[in-house]
Amino acid sequence: MSRRRHVERGIRLLRRVLLTVLGLQVLIAVTMSVVDSYRRRGKKPVAFPTTPPTEVAVGDGTVTTYTFGRDLYDDMIAAIEGAQRQVLFETYIWKGDATGERFKRALAEAADRGVEVYCIYDGFANLVVSPVFKRFPSTMKVLRYPVYAAGWRFFDLRGYGRDHRKILVVDDSVGFVGGYNIGDAYETEWRDTHVRITGPGVWDLKRAFADFWNLNRRRRIRKSERPLLLETASTWESKIRVQRNVPRLWMFPIRAMYIEAINRASRNVWMTQAYFLPDQDFVDALKDAARRGVDVRLLLPLKSNHVVADWVSRGYFAQLLDAGVKVLRFKGAMVHAKTATVDGTWTTVGTANIDRLSLQGNYEINVEVIDPGLAATLEQIFLTDETNCAPLTRFEWETRDLHRKFTEAFLRPLGRLL
Repeated sequence: MSRRRHVERGIRLLRRVLLTVLGLQVLIAVTMSVVDSYRRRGKKPVAFPTTPPTEVAVGDGTVTTYTFGRDLYDDMIAAIEGAQRQVLFETYIWKGDATGERFKRALAEAADRGVEVYCIYDGFANLVVSPVFKRFPSTMKVLRYPVYAAGWRFFDLRGYGRDHRKILVVDDSVGFVGGYNIGDAYETEWRDTHVRITGPGVWDLKRAFADFWNLNRRRRIRKSERPLLLETASTWESKIRVQRNVPRLWMFPIRAMYIEAINRASRNVWMTQAYFLPDQDFVDALKDAARRGVDVRLLLPLKSNHVVADWVSRGYFAQLLDAGVKVLRFKGAMVHAKTATVDGTWTTVGTANIDRLSLQGNYEINVEVIDPGLAATLEQIFLTDETNCAPLTRFEWETRDLHRKFTEAFLRPLGRLL
């Protein structure tokens, strides 16, 4: 009996220790975030190099890349203003600032002239946006993806993913997808990547929007609203594939897409990521590629808008540097792009970060393109960004302060939650 009591006491003690450690990790993470937010106040934006919009013929259509928000927003607004039948608009963050109002006005005006306008935005990501801004005209069909979508099935992990996608499709003619949210800061202060697609590739973006709308409309839209039915051709664009993470259906193909491309690489793997919190298998794929002679480069923000993610991601740097991966840190501005190009042939641009939330939790969408022309464009964009980067050397990494090493090690377990 005494032995049993000792075991129970030991288990209770272990639970207390684990909860205490977890509590300290969360407390430190929150404190770091608050301090970092305070330090950023009043900071003036810094100019950074960009690549002008570049159009490339892909299959029976085109793909245009954007690396500066103002260029992208102008073309998105022009597409909405030219809409004749339908506009499908989906975004994670939709700020109630001048840029947000500009998009809201363009969409409302399109609806007023008889265009079908469907909008989706994420409720949690826009909690701080004024409720006044989120009042839309009755002519627009708007789906607010809820802050909590699991309902009474709180144990069902499929109900906890955020809608992190950014899509605009106008008629059958043009579609936009990539990392840009909607807001003033993203227009000029953030370095991101988006693409504009014409041709058969647009139809898959339309299907992606319609599938999400129909999957969620019953509980979020008035019952009289009909499903979103699309008349799209069955033709496939062989050079373009749209990969979608759908937690409600437990579908997460984007991680596999990345790993397959990395494993096939023989020349180069150049990746730009806003947040880098991968699982070990993903890290191993990059390390194996570098060790077999592939030029593996990972471009990250020197300081992102999520300081805790920065600290946690550094826990992988030693492994990557030892294997020969080049780690580049973008200076002066937040790089929010989620792109990669492999061997001058394969390219992806989308919304998914390399972290658990994006690869195994959120609704995400990435465009996968097999085309040398677009790969060459993405390589040029990468080289332009590289001119604004500080390479991380092995010596710099090994000689960092002791408190930095401790903080990185202490916070690393949080990577499983981010």
